[in-house]
Amino acid sequence: MTTSSTNQPSTSSASGPPPECPAHARAGNADGLARLFGPEAVNDAPGFFERLRAEHGAVAPVLVDGDLPAWLVLGYRENLEVLRTPSRFCHDSRIWRCFKENKVAADSPLMPALAWQPVCLFMDGEEHERLRTAITESMARFDRRGIRRCVTQSANQLIDDFIADGQADLVSQFAEQLPLRVVTQLLGMPEESGPGLVEATRDLLKGTETAFKSNEYLVETLEQLVAKKRASPGPDFTSWLMAHSAKLTDEEVLQHLRLVVIAANENTTNLTANTLRMVLTDPRFRASLTGGSMTLPDALEQMLWDEPPTTVAPARWATGDTELAGQSIKAGDMLLLGLAAGNADPVIRPDLSVPMHGNRSHLAFSGGPHECPGQDIGRAIVDTGIDVLLMRLPDLDLAVPESDLKWVSHWIARHLTALPVKFTTSGQNGLRTSASTSGNDVSGPHALQHSTDSGPDASAETPASASSVGAPRARLSWWGRLKRWLPGK
Repeated sequence: MTTSSTNQPSTSSASGPPPECPAHARAGNADGLARLFGPEAVNDAPGFFERLRAEHGAVAPVLVDGDLPAWLVLGYRENLEVLRTPSRFCHDSRIWRCFKENKVAADSPLMPALAWQPVCLFMDGEEHERLRTAITESMARFDRRGIRRCVTQSANQLIDDFIADGQADLVSQFAEQLPLRVVTQLLGMPEESGPGLVEATRDLLKGTETAFKSNEYLVETLEQLVAKKRASPGPDFTSWLMAHSAKLTDEEVLQHLRLVVIAANENTTNLTANTLRMVLTDPRFRASLTGGSMTLPDALEQMLWDEPPTTVAPARWATGDTELAGQSIKAGDMLLLGLAAGNADPVIRPDLSVPMHGNRSHLAFSGGPHECPGQDIGRAIVDTGIDVLLMRLPDLDLAVPESDLKWVSHWIARHLTALPVKFTTSGQNGLRTSASTSGNDVSGPHALQHSTDSGPDASAETPASASSVGAPRARLSWWGRLKRWLPGK
């Protein structure tokens, strides 16, 4: 995630490790270090992490782009230690020694993730607390039922677009589209803005030749939104953020809206695609769902343990000389958070086949002061959207051999490129069920505003209850069937 900023560190095209980079480079063995950008890390990340764990323990020396040294935190407890102690490991990238020594190339793929930006993600202390409180308290004003109704409508509209074909790609036609269809409405944007922002955001994250123009489009769209809401506020996240007692400037509001758009789309898309892939390729996983021994929310938590949408989270920087898991960390060293490796740490999960149902102590949403503030909204988008999809297409099946599925990987995450499926279009499954055709108007900003009757029950509302709006009732969702099996249902 990056924006044009005069606050970014100066850079050069030099690629060698600076004289005062981390200890493992100073020791003169940099050439023998594992490269986080190398083919082993890209093609077999779990194996790569376990090899590093076996060789170095819970914290391993690695090289990132330009052969710049860093520390990769592999241990679960060590990740939490870094996340929870900003006094030792801060989020301000400007103290990175390699930035100070001008050793990071201006066109380095590290720059979008590591160049300092004026958002809470790169801040600690009082300023972080001011911005973070504005975000969390504004998000808390949403009505959970309204969010799920919004997800249901958007999911049904996407399904309507391909249901007559009997086949679809659930990555490009569903998982990549749904999050921002919903998020744009949460921000107070017109529903028709969703598709354009989806394309711009995906292009920006892929780093294509048109990524700069896509970023300009995103920023200009958000600038127009801020100006509109300044003149005419409404019951939406943008207006609430602007009205918060933290008194954010328009620029601060814009930058945090951009952060929300990018983060929400990236993580939610990956979680949706990964969960659907498991449903379609793992008979035991699907049997646990259909048999009622695992609910869809349980399935999501299992995926967040086994395949977190962000594999490696950038980054923290040591504020002074310290020690972590026996490694000597020097002031200005960079530490990368191995979220996937931490979730698989044998110290806390000696047997990875043991289900983690109901256990939310994974690292998928980070932790400490910077833990993802929108994680519950992300969960609502994924489990509601998947429930709607599986209810409308109960015979959904993979259209290609599992071995044909492909991923594109980079140092932060890996993405499923396509998930081709087939299904029948006969009977009620083929009905168009979006609000525009069913007559159920579940859209609009007022559907999202916190209401006096939302309370605890609203936050616990299940996808089944949401997906009953504007969808065929011929088949109960898995979660709905489970509720009927419970005593008294």
